[in-house]
Amino acid sequence: MTAMIGQLRSVVIDCPDPRALAAFYAELLGVPLAEGDSDDDGWVVLGGPLGHQPRLAFQQALDLRPPAWPDPERPQQFHLDVTVDDIEAAEKAALALGARRLPGEGDGFRVYADPAGHPFCLCWD
Repeated sequence: MTAMIGQLRSVVIDCPDPRALAAFYAELLGVPLAEGDSDDDGWVVLGGPLGHQPRLAFQQALDLRPPAWPDPERPQQFHLDVTVDDIEAAEKAALALGARRLPGEGDGFRVYADPAGHPFCLCWD
């Protein structure tokens, strides 16, 4: 095992509308908006205050070309796995928030896109 160099502070997601995408993930994950660490509509943070990592941040990227799952020409670049107790109820809630189902699933996961097109998985054990 190697010595730790640092700690994860934030996962940052580029998107055209940070405030809207942050609202989607705040509802999906039950994580509060960190308004004091957000900067108008160009940088929005979810999670506790600094020092309570990891946090999820959204950065404005007006010309974003979202991933095209599962097209390797526009790969997913990153994704979030979200653990749920009841996949049917979780899927219904995520779709109501603006998610859309993507092709592909496996033992214990289904693939979706958030409103800005980033893939994420709902997972269950």
